[in-house]
Amino acid sequence: MATVRPDYRSVIIENCRPTVDAGAFDAKACAGVPMRVSADVFAHGHDHVVAWVRWGTPRLHGTPAQTLPRSWREQMLDHPGGDHFTTWITPTGVGHLAFEIVGAVDDFGGWLVDLKARLAAGQDVTLELEVGASLCSDRAQLPHVAARDRASLRSLAFQLRHDNVPVSRRIEAASTTRVRRLMDRTLDRNNATVAGPFLVWVDGDLAGFSAWYEMFPRSEGAKPPRGGTLRTAARRLPDIAAMGFDVVYLPPIHPIGSTHRKGANNTEEATRDDVGSPWAIGSAAGGHTAVDPNLGSLADFDGFVVAARAAGLTVALDFALQCSPDHPWVLEHPEWFAHRPDGSIRYAGNPPKKYQDIYPLDFTCRDKQGLWNAARDVVLFWCDRGVRIFRVDNPHTKPLRFWEWLIAQIRRRHPDAIFLAEAFTRPIVMQHLAKVGFTQSYTYFTWRNSKAELAEYFGQLATPPSVDYFRPNFWTNTPDILHATLQQGGPAAFRLRLVLAALGAASWGMYSGYELCENTPVAPGSEEYLHSEKYELRPRDWSRPDSLAPLIGRVNEIRRRHRAAVSQLATLRVHHVDNDALFCFSRSQPDNSDVLLVIVNLNPHGAESGTTWIDLAALGIDTDIAFEAHDEVTDTTYIWQGPCNFVHLDPTHQPAHILHLRKR
Repeated sequence: MATVRPDYRSVIIENCRPTVDAGAFDAKACAGVPMRVSADVFAHGHDHVVAWVRWGTPRLHGTPAQTLPRSWREQMLDHPGGDHFTTWITPTGVGHLAFEIVGAVDDFGGWLVDLKARLAAGQDVTLELEVGASLCSDRAQLPHVAARDRASLRSLAFQLRHDNVPVSRRIEAASTTRVRRLMDRTLDRNNATVAGPFLVWVDGDLAGFSAWYEMFPRSEGAKPPRGGTLRTAARRLPDIAAMGFDVVYLPPIHPIGSTHRKGANNTEEATRDDVGSPWAIGSAAGGHTAVDPNLGSLADFDGFVVAARAAGLTVALDFALQCSPDHPWVLEHPEWFAHRPDGSIRYAGNPPKKYQDIYPLDFTCRDKQGLWNAARDVVLFWCDRGVRIFRVDNPHTKPLRFWEWLIAQIRRRHPDAIFLAEAFTRPIVMQHLAKVGFTQSYTYFTWRNSKAELAEYFGQLATPPSVDYFRPNFWTNTPDILHATLQQGGPAAFRLRLVLAALGAASWGMYSGYELCENTPVAPGSEEYLHSEKYELRPRDWSRPDSLAPLIGRVNEIRRRHRAAVSQLATLRVHHVDNDALFCFSRSQPDNSDVLLVIVNLNPHGAESGTTWIDLAALGIDTDIAFEAHDEVTDTTYIWQGPCNFVHLDPTHQPAHILHLRKR
C-alpha cells in the first residue's frame, strides 16, 4: 500500500477573488487601473495568519511558496477584520496575468497579541518575552533571510531580553511598523499554503473606460435619395470628438442585398430609392470583407480610420454574422445555412416578426469548422486595416463556445482587440458571454428608470461575482431602442439619462440624434423610431441651438478629469435620499483620493427636493469636519458637513449635481 505524505500546512484559503467560476474563465482587469484582490484566510484554533498576493506573467509550472519568480511581484494583504484579507494591485501591460494567494501562520503576530493581553490582565510576562526573543533568534537562522534582516532580528531578540528596560518599552519596540514589515519579510514559508494560480485577462485603456458614438455614414452629407459616403461622414468626426467621445461606432458598412429589401419604417415592400438595412449584408459587390459601393471603397474606409485617429477617435465596426439572400456565401457555401423542408434557406425571424432580407448562419452545420474559420478571418481582415473594436450583433444567437474560440483566436494575434456584446437576453446568457471573453456588454440600463430599479441594478453590477468579469456599457438609446422615458420626458429626460449613463458606468454610448432629443416612435407603445435610420437616410441639422452637444461635451470632460474614480466599478455606491425622485450615487478611487457624488432628479417634469444621507466613512470623509462639494457642471462650490445635506434640482435648468467632494 502506497504511503501518502501528510499535509502539514495549517492555513486554509477560500473565496479568492477576482476569479470566475473557480478559475474556469479569466477574470477581467485593465492596465493601469487598480484591481481588488481578496480571500478568506484562516487556521485552526487561535493561530494568527498573514497572507499576501503575488502576481506576474503566467508560468507553465508552479513555484514553491518560499520562492518568488524573478519577474513576479508580491504584496501583503490587509486584514480589515475577521478572516477576510484584501488589497489592491495595479496590473501593467495587456494580456494574461496570473496571481496566487499565499497564507502562513503568523507566529510572531500571534505571540505579540497574546503578550499584550497577558500584560493587560496583570500577569507576569517574563517568560513570554523570552518566547518572543527565541522566535526572533530562530528566524534569524533561516537560510532565506538576508544579512541585514538577520542583524535586525538579533537586535530585536536582545531588546526583548534586556531586563534593565521596562516591559512596556520592550513591547513597544516589538510593535512598530518596521518590525511588522521585518517579520512579514522573514516569515518561514516552507509550510505556507498557496491558492492558485488564477488567470486575469488585462485589457487596454478603451476596454475599461470609453464613450461611444454610433453613426450611420450614409446619412452624413446625404441629399435624399442620394446618400452620404465615408468621405462625407469623415467631416463629422471633429464634432463627435469635440463632444468628448473616444469611439465612433459604425453599423455594417458592407454591400446591402436587394432581395426582400426592407423599405421605410420596416415595410416589406421597398421602392427604388429605399436604401435597405445595413444588417442585410452581402450582394454581388461582396460580403463581410467588402465596403458598400454607395459608401465608397476600402481605400475610403482606410481614409476614414486615419481621419478618426487624427481627431482622437477610434473606429469600431459592427460584426453581424448573418447574410442577405444575395451574399456570396449563399452560392459558395449553401451548407452554412439552415434549410426548410422544401429546400429553401430559412430566413431570420423572431415571431411574429419576419426578416426575409436576412439569412442566419448555421454554426452547427456539417462544415462548422469552415464557417468558424471564415468568421474568424473576417475579423482578422478588418484588424489588418487598423480596426481593433467590434460591436457584435446578437452574439447570444450563436453558440457560446464559438465565441470562446473566436475571441481566443483573435487575441493571440491582437491582444488589444475589444468585443462589445449586443445581447439583450437572459441574464445568465449575457453573463456567460462576458465569461467566455467579451470585453464589454450592453446592459438593461435602458429599462432601469425608477430609483428602485437603478439602485438594484447598480448594486448587482458593482458586487461579486459580476464585478470580476462583467464590464457594463450603458447606452442611452440605440437605433432599435427609444424608451418611453425619452418619448415622454422631453429634453429633461435626455439630460438626466445622459448623466446616469455617463457617470453610472465606466463605458457608455449613445446613438446619433440623441443630442437633438429625437423621440418620436413609429407607433404608440413601440420602442422603434419613426423613420428609423436603419431603413432610410436621415440627414440632420447639427447646428440647431437646442442641441445637447455642449452638455454632452461637459459631462464627458468631467468623466475624463475623474477617470480614475469613474473607472472603478467596484467602488460604486448608492446613497440614501429621502425622495424617491432623487437618485444619489458615488464614484471613487480605492483610496478615496478622488470622489464624485452624483445626484439626479429622475422626474423630467418638475423640480424635486430632498435630504441626502451619505455614507461619508466609506468615502473617507470625516463627519465632524466641513468639506467642499464642488459642482462640476455649474462650477459652484457648496460647503457641507455631515451626511445630511439638502438638495434641490429643477430639470428645466439642471437635472443633476455632479459633485467633486474635497476636504477643506
